[in-house]
Amino acid sequence: MSESMIRDISLADEGLQRISWVEKFMPALNTLREEFVKEQIFKGKTIVMSIHLEAKTAYLALTLKAAGANVICTGSNPLSTQDPIAAGLVKSGITVYAWHACTEEEYFMFLNKALDHMPDIIIDDGGDLVHLLHPTKKGCRKNLIGGSEEHTTGVYRLKILEKENKLEFPMIAVNDSYCKYLFDNRYGTGQSAWDGIIRSTNLTVTGKTAVIAGYGWCGKGCAMRAKGLGAHVIVTEVDPIKAIEAVMDGFEVMPMAEAAKHGDIFLTVTGDIDIITEPHFLAMKDGAICANAGHFDCEVSRKDLERIAVSHYEARKNIEGYVLPNGKTVFLMAEGRLVNLAAGDGHPAEIMDLSFAMQTLAARYLLQHGKDMKPAVYTLPHELDTKIASIKLAAMGYQIDTLTEAQKKYLGLD
Repeated sequence: MSESMIRDISLADEGLQRISWVEKFMPALNTLREEFVKEQIFKGKTIVMSIHLEAKTAYLALTLKAAGANVICTGSNPLSTQDPIAAGLVKSGITVYAWHACTEEEYFMFLNKALDHMPDIIIDDGGDLVHLLHPTKKGCRKNLIGGSEEHTTGVYRLKILEKENKLEFPMIAVNDSYCKYLFDNRYGTGQSAWDGIIRSTNLTVTGKTAVIAGYGWCGKGCAMRAKGLGAHVIVTEVDPIKAIEAVMDGFEVMPMAEAAKHGDIFLTVTGDIDIITEPHFLAMKDGAICANAGHFDCEVSRKDLERIAVSHYEARKNIEGYVLPNGKTVFLMAEGRLVNLAAGDGHPAEIMDLSFAMQTLAARYLLQHGKDMKPAVYTLPHELDTKIASIKLAAMGYQIDTLTEAQKKYLGLD
């Protein structure tokens, strides 16, 4: 316990209560947990996790520990760590290096300390562990079999390393599994981003114009939820295929330069930089609210706001007001970081059940096949997606048809 670096161990009981709550709503992970605990498949292995430290990720960490692993946890965003959760994990015997609102220097210190435990497997969310291991912490790769990546942004970073022939160990893109992106990215981000916005602003969404930047799976989910909440939805895109898809889904599509004039709430989910910048801020309505649900705080340009604002103040918890030279005020949520985690509790437990079941299977897959895997970015075999989906359906009380032998033969599946 003394080795960990957390804010306050006295918060542990509150954290354990939160973890206990989500445990009841994660049947797929619980099914794997029962199997893996019995086999103690990770016995003697060290797993280092850079994750958003909240209740669902904590339950994943505890599942891996129960299956025999020595688990080390650190955060993957300075504002997403929940101090009660960190304390609860430490009380449960897991080493944690994280606290809420850490500085950038502290954040990277925590990552480095986690890697000093010489992992056999890493679980990354955004790619910071991987990039430290290339080559800053190269000496910490002594026991490394490989790792897995949870987030779209992390997969982008992995594929750049792979393209440049710089990736030096196998990584599984769990984000690219059907049971991850079809549900986590769409339904998870769609609900949790708006949850963070609504609970922090205490404002209605209905009747407002919501601008969704990006129409990938996260953008689709955010636009769908905004529409369901009664908003008029505008989508901005750079991909003509995704743009026409947004049109066919019933949304307006226009460039951000035009959308900036109309939006009441702006939500970026692109994974790219400089989506909302100075000219957009200056074109916005008085009282416009900007939020980001992408991994890094680079989509809504806080530096532009700070540079052009004549004054700025804390409007509410997790909301800063920037008074512009034209007299209008633009509000920025959670410093431009992930609004669903920095200002909320992240994705619902039932959604993360699927994602973390896939993460658990990825860790086992690395254990079984990692020594034969070349340094590359992999996706898990489709049958593992099917396995998790079947477990989830059964837990929800649903049944489906199965192909007859004649149908299999007709489809060439025999």
